[in-house]
Amino acid sequence: MRVTAPSTGAAAASARPSTTGDAAKGSEPESVYVRSLIRSQLRLGITYAAGFVVATALFVLAIVLSPVLDASFVFGVPLSWLLLAVGVYPLAITVAVLYARAAARNEERYRALTEAE
Repeated sequence: MRVTAPSTGAAAASARPSTTGDAAKGSEPESVYVRSLIRSQLRLGITYAAGFVVATALFVLAIVLSPVLDASFVFGVPLSWLLLAVGVYPLAITVAVLYARAAARNEERYRALTEAE
């Protein structure tokens, strides 16, 4: 048995007017602003991701280089494991919140530029 989409949907989808042509007809400054926003958001995402990776690696390195943490136990769990489990989540949440705020600021600046015209 084979599941296929109805053939009428394909005809209906192709009958709809394309909006890509309208977007291509947009003004030159708008397209420059959009490209700038995309580059800005990409740069922001890469920066925050790299920062998270570096901070996590430094956190793990600090735990590995401290052998006292492996000798200490809390509720039968090595303290190093507990710090790793509890420490990485706040870091991830902090990076996510900071990224969301920065991305919202970028989008607000974009809106301010496009509304000014």
